[in-house]
Amino acid sequence: MMKAVLIALPVLFYCLEQRFILGQEPLCQSHSSCSECIRSPGCAWCTQTDFLTSGESNERRCDSPEALKARKCKEDHVINPGKHPLTYVKNSDLSSDRENVVQLKPQNINITLRVGVPHEFTVEFKRAKGYPIDLYYLMDLSYSMKDDLEQIKTLGQKILKKLRAITDTVRIGFGSFVDKEMLPYVSQVKARRQNPCPNRIDTCQPAFSFKNVLPLTYDAREFEREVSKQNISGNLDAPEAGLDAIMQAAVCKDKIRWGDVTRILVYTSDDTFHMAGDGRLGGVFQPHNGQCHLSDQGSYNGRAYDYPSVGHVSRVLQDNNIQLIFAVTEDIYPTYKALSALIPQSVVGVLKNDSSNVVDLISDAYGNLSSTLVLEQEGAPKELDVSYGSSCKGNQADIKWKEKGECQGIKHEKITFKVRLNASACLKEPQTFRIKMQGISEEVKITVDTECHCDCGVPEKASKHCNSSGILSCGMCSCDEGYLGQRCECVQQSDADSIANMLASCRPDNSSLVCSGHGTCECGKCVCQGQFSGKFCEWDDNSCEYHNGFLCNGKGRCMCGKCICSNNYTGSSCECSPSQDKCINDKRLCSGQGKCTCNHCQCNPGFKGEHCSAFINDCMLLKDCVACHEVVGTPDTNVCAIRCLNATVSHLEGTHELHCTYQDTISYEVKLGDDGKIVLQYADLPRSVDKTTLIIGISVSGIILIGIIIIIIYRCLLELYDIREYQNFVKAQKQTEWKEVQNPLFKGATTTVYNPLHMKHDENEKEHSEQII
Repeated sequence: MMKAVLIALPVLFYCLEQRFILGQEPLCQSHSSCSECIRSPGCAWCTQTDFLTSGESNERRCDSPEALKARKCKEDHVINPGKHPLTYVKNSDLSSDRENVVQLKPQNINITLRVGVPHEFTVEFKRAKGYPIDLYYLMDLSYSMKDDLEQIKTLGQKILKKLRAITDTVRIGFGSFVDKEMLPYVSQVKARRQNPCPNRIDTCQPAFSFKNVLPLTYDAREFEREVSKQNISGNLDAPEAGLDAIMQAAVCKDKIRWGDVTRILVYTSDDTFHMAGDGRLGGVFQPHNGQCHLSDQGSYNGRAYDYPSVGHVSRVLQDNNIQLIFAVTEDIYPTYKALSALIPQSVVGVLKNDSSNVVDLISDAYGNLSSTLVLEQEGAPKELDVSYGSSCKGNQADIKWKEKGECQGIKHEKITFKVRLNASACLKEPQTFRIKMQGISEEVKITVDTECHCDCGVPEKASKHCNSSGILSCGMCSCDEGYLGQRCECVQQSDADSIANMLASCRPDNSSLVCSGHGTCECGKCVCQGQFSGKFCEWDDNSCEYHNGFLCNGKGRCMCGKCICSNNYTGSSCECSPSQDKCINDKRLCSGQGKCTCNHCQCNPGFKGEHCSAFINDCMLLKDCVACHEVVGTPDTNVCAIRCLNATVSHLEGTHELHCTYQDTISYEVKLGDDGKIVLQYADLPRSVDKTTLIIGISVSGIILIGIIIIIIYRCLLELYDIREYQNFVKAQKQTEWKEVQNPLFKGATTTVYNPLHMKHDENEKEHSEQII
């Protein structure tokens, strides 16, 4: 239950705040004392002694100012703390004077708030021209940054020249880092410890976590001289001790020599970084304590503490107003982009592999940092909600309230932020917190108090108003022991029987609670609390029906659980307006076919529309009426009148084709006449051929006719083809000439047979015959 209450309270105050913001008076929650009353938003307390009637509880003194005034509480007896004006302790004008730079206004204010009632004031900011800059260059000296170091050695004059285009006063410093001096980060082999270069050709200096090479100085030549002495180093793993170095550069303010100016920390690397927890690989379990651990020589070995977390680094940078610029190579840009999102007032730029573009990168990154303004609170009590609204482009109508005030793309113009304070509970004593601009050392100091006690003057002891048996304070009697009642008029009996009798008269029956649990029994009568009423406080005057978000529609009052309507309103929630303007159409109420209820038409059967001017189904509505007049023959007037709904019926001469039809012989239409009565007109339908049968007959006949024509054409073409072929045959026969020659296929009927035994003899005789010849 307690948990639910704790959850509900912030929601309640938020809702109340929104009502104030929207210009609406919040509902007052009645309380029994003045101090509790004024802690409730929208409430006021009436101290007038004769304000309450007999039997009313003191909670009735707590109500909205308008309600108290309506109940005849005099204005000078109403305690209603309003908004208190701001008290400016220090409010110097904005200035770019080097001797007295003021970029944030006001500087110190006091304010008293009422619980749940927000208060707004403005904070102005304008960046001073030529504001001094401290730039500390923090460089990764692992072996992969060898070529970058050569560029950095000649960087001093270039950086000063670039930044002096922004301001005349610039200091620069230099620090470097590698990694913790232990395994598995740095080799502990003696030879590799002395020279951690990956090959024997190069010579490297021993690894270290962080080294403050050169504190901030105006001398660019000293910067170049000290940086020129630096040598590259090396380690075993890819990530470096970058967060260790950032932490030491931020917290060692005296050794770095940070001034009360714009502080910029430039971080250059070509690899990722170790985070909190990585130190356990080397046996380091102690979390970083956020303190400076530089030796007299300006070095930090990192053996005692783990790497700091990203959140820890972010908080330290904000506390010290240091703006961070990451200048990293393209391949690790996404990693540092994600890191920058977790660190306010930080940007990321892509560094060329040899750092040749670092000066332009610093200049562009500083321009981006200085063009982004972020206003936030620090140290505000938990009972106080702080929100910000800014109109960066001067559009006051476009203000959006957020947890931080933010503007981007700002150069040197003045920006006005609105700050809203809202107390959700009373403060035990005045509290002081600060509003700061990220990256700027200036701040607005705010001391806030809450008004939670009524100043009703000196209490009057033994007051006559309290029958000389109580103390009068804030119009209310605090009775002495043994006395009860609104004016201490009831003497409490000491014997149990009289007390029991008094309590019994405050119960409807023996099993019920005293005054239904919603009041106190005083002198045998119930004094009801809050909105409860009745002899036994049994009625909740807020239990009636709501309409349009208001109790009893705001047109009546709730008594004994029922709405007592006023101004001729009716209905269980006074929702019915006495007006009939929404029911009138053409000077007729609901078109004569309905009745007006709650300023809305309730249509008769068969009608619809806002003014009952349309038929639900006009053809079906009077179909029986048409049948009664045409089919029956001589109609029964009484029967037809019932079926026709007392409509005016008329028969049209001739034939007509109207909206509705009956049995394909009669057409009719139904409409509303000017007097709101139904008008029925009917007539005979024109006699016509059945179009469907005609269309089907024509279609079939057409198809048959076309088929016959196609067959005839085909037979004609076939006959012509046969005639042409016959003529060609006859012509070919006439042109044929027959010759009398031996048919090669003909064989005679005579057969000659030779005996092979006489073949040789015959040949010899033939040869002999030839010789004789």
